[in-house]
Amino acid sequence: MNWNALKEKLDLYERLMRLDKPIGIMLLLWPTLWALWLSSHGRPDWVVVWVFVLGTVLMRSAGCVINDYADRDFDKHVERTKERPLTAGKVTTKEALILFAALSLIAFGLVLLLGKPLVIALSVPAVFLAASYPFTKRFFAIPQAYLGIAFGFGIPMAYAAHTGGVPLEAWLLLLANVFWAVAYDTEYAMVDRDDDLKIGIKTSAITFGRFDVAAVMGCYAATLGLLGWIGVTLHLGWAFHAGLLVAAGIMGVHYTWIRGRERMPCFKAFLHNNWVGAAIFAGIVVDFLLTGRSFG
Repeated sequence: MNWNALKEKLDLYERLMRLDKPIGIMLLLWPTLWALWLSSHGRPDWVVVWVFVLGTVLMRSAGCVINDYADRDFDKHVERTKERPLTAGKVTTKEALILFAALSLIAFGLVLLLGKPLVIALSVPAVFLAASYPFTKRFFAIPQAYLGIAFGFGIPMAYAAHTGGVPLEAWLLLLANVFWAVAYDTEYAMVDRDDDLKIGIKTSAITFGRFDVAAVMGCYAATLGLLGWIGVTLHLGWAFHAGLLVAAGIMGVHYTWIRGRERMPCFKAFLHNNWVGAAIFAGIVVDFLLTGRSFG
C-alpha cells in the first residue's frame, strides 16, 4: 500500500470515528468531568482524569464505528448520512468491526492501568452499552434514554475510581445526564425526523410527536432539577448554582431555535449543548476553588 492510499484509508477511519466532529466527544466528556470533580471534592487525581479523557475519546470513537455498522443499510436513505465511509462502501464491515474491537481494547487497557477492581468491573457494562445502543433504534421508542445511560456511564466509573464506591449522588448524576441526553438528542433527531419516518427507525422526536419541543424543555428542567438537588445535598455554593443558571439561560435560547422545528436551527441547538455542559462544569470547578472545601 503506497503512502497516498494509506493516508486516504486513515482519513476514512477518522471520518468513521467522527474525529472530525468532536461535539460527541464533548457531550460525553462533560458529565464525566462533572463526576470527576464532584467525586474528588474538587481535587481530582490527574492520572485518573487523563485516563478518563482518553477513554472518552476512544469509546466515543468506538461508539461511532459500531453505530455506522448497525445503521449501514439505513444511512444510505438519509441525505445527511449517505456518504459516510461504511455506507458508501469505502470501508468494509470487517474493517469496521476490527476498528471497534481495537478501540475498545485500548480503552480497557487504560482502565486496567488504574488497577481499581470496581472500575474494571464497571467497564464491562460500559462497553456493552456503547455496542448495543445503535440496535435499540429498531425497537425502543426513546433510544435517546439508552444513549444517556451509555454516554453517562463514565459517571459511576469516575466515582469508583476516586472513592472505591458508587454513592447515590452518582446515580442521580447519571439520571440527570439521561434527561440531558434525551433533550439534546431529540433536537438532533428533529433534524432527521422525515427520513427516519420513511426508513422505520424509532427516535424520541417521532415518539414525542407534536409535543417534541415541550419534551425537550421538560427534560432540560429535569436535568437542572436533579443537578440542583445534588448541589443542595453536597452543600455547594453560589458559583455552582450560578453555573446552573447560565445553563438554564442557554437552554432558553435553544427553545427559541427549536420551536419552529426547522432542521438547521434544531441542529444548531444540538451543537450548542456543548456550552450547557461547559457552564455546569465551570460552576462546579469555581465553587470548589472559591471555598476550598473538602468533605470527609
